[in-house]
Amino acid sequence: MTQPVSGPLAILTGGSTGIGHYLVGALARAGYAVAFSYRSSPDAAQASVQALEAQGLTSLALPCDVGIKAQVEAFVAQAVAWAGAVPTLLVNNAGIQTWSPLLDLDEERWDDVIRTNLKGCFLHTQIVGRLMADAGQGGSIINIGSGCNKLAFPNLVDYTASKGGIEQFTKSAAVELGRYGITVNCVAPGAIATERTAEEAPDYAATWAPITPLGRVGTPEDLLGAVLFFAGAGSRFVTGQTLWVDGGVFTRAAWPYAQ
Repeated sequence: MTQPVSGPLAILTGGSTGIGHYLVGALARAGYAVAFSYRSSPDAAQASVQALEAQGLTSLALPCDVGIKAQVEAFVAQAVAWAGAVPTLLVNNAGIQTWSPLLDLDEERWDDVIRTNLKGCFLHTQIVGRLMADAGQGGSIINIGSGCNKLAFPNLVDYTASKGGIEQFTKSAAVELGRYGITVNCVAPGAIATERTAEEAPDYAATWAPITPLGRVGTPEDLLGAVLFFAGAGSRFVTGQTLWVDGGVFTRAAWPYAQ
């Protein structure tokens, strides 16, 4: 790191690739000192830090398995020491998925997805939320959800269970942490074109765009405004909510008649 640490501290999980990579950049450009974690892509993480430093922006990349409490505690402690401040923003973004029918799903894969997606969200919210509460200055926590917050996705039983859990966890956390001036909300993306979706389905955009009311798939940039809204003063009386950034695809009912 060559730039001095300045600005309020934001902590983000899973920030080296995909949507997380774009969120790190957006938060840094919004004036945050961003500490983000990664599990398996150190080169991409350090490249992001260097790219932001070249723009005079401040970030820190640290390895962390978000489902292991000791690692989460160490990650948060290092971020606080680096910034010299308690975080005012937490974005729980880290997530993985496996493709498997329910009857064939391995127990190990179920455990890894639930541990990463749901337990990781819980651990960070508990640890960072306690810091925010003790500091007495409030804060914002944003959980990244999915369309399967409310709909069952085929062959994604573990992922669907984890994101459905995040939907309810967001509400519970909002109720309990409100007394400390901490808001907790969820941003739920629809079909978002990323490097991962391109690898999984080369025809991803052509498949999802026709069934999306706005006529296209989303991009990571489409999510940034929603996250910044929940992070900012304009949402200080909004908590326990899910904002769908999906082009209307998960509002549209399966309809048997021609439209």
